[in-house]
Amino acid sequence: MLAGKRAIITGSNSGIGLGVAEELSRAGAEVILNSFTDRAEDHALAADLGKRHGVQARYIAADMSKGADCRALIEKAGGCDILVNNAGIQFVAPVDEFPTEKWDQIIAINLTSAFHTTAAALPAMRAKGWGRVVNIASAHGLTASPFKSAYIAAKHGVVGLSKTVALETAGQGITCNAICPGYVLTPLVEAQIPDQMKVHGMDRETVIREVMLLRQPSRQFATVEQIGGTTVYLCSPAADQVTGTTISVDGGWTAL
Repeated sequence: MLAGKRAIITGSNSGIGLGVAEELSRAGAEVILNSFTDRAEDHALAADLGKRHGVQARYIAADMSKGADCRALIEKAGGCDILVNNAGIQFVAPVDEFPTEKWDQIIAINLTSAFHTTAAALPAMRAKGWGRVVNIASAHGLTASPFKSAYIAAKHGVVGLSKTVALETAGQGITCNAICPGYVLTPLVEAQIPDQMKVHGMDRETVIREVMLLRQPSRQFATVEQIGGTTVYLCSPAADQVTGTTISVDGGWTAL
């Protein structure tokens, strides 16, 4: 379905980003993996992805906290038809104790990077008359929790940026949408489960259901495959008129 399309996925050497890259490559797209690490295993990950799905796949290092790196990523890739802004970090603290450097870093990586990559990618999309921008926001782009001020501000910003880009590209063959996941079972989340079990004195299933997924009515994690599949849908002809909106993959979290 996506043969001949090039997709760039930021922050994609693990977790949601890698899951999205997997599904896009499965659908036939050429994929560009990205992180700031630039390790041999990052390049090997791209090579394996391409081999398994019979598509071209590359890894390009870029630090998403730096605007120049964000724009250079698009240039080094040779432009893209599909841009998935996924890179993100988290830090938790009360507002009056929140370290300024952490606030700046989260806003830069989670929000400002999406501005830079999108601005760099749009001209070529307009020239082709086709493009898809998919921003990985969060349930926290639609609601809030205490102690996550920077993350929530950034993800609300991503939702607003998505709407603005959609309006500016309407009728040009380009769409821009935000996916808003709830808790997704990634390696980073998986690693938190044993600690939560110790803190709360609960077994694995109980701590997942009663602590980690307390605000997710389904009491089930979303999967990286589901986020990837939603991304593929947004790149499909069925979603040609889906733009400027959010798609929640959160087990009912934001329905509360």
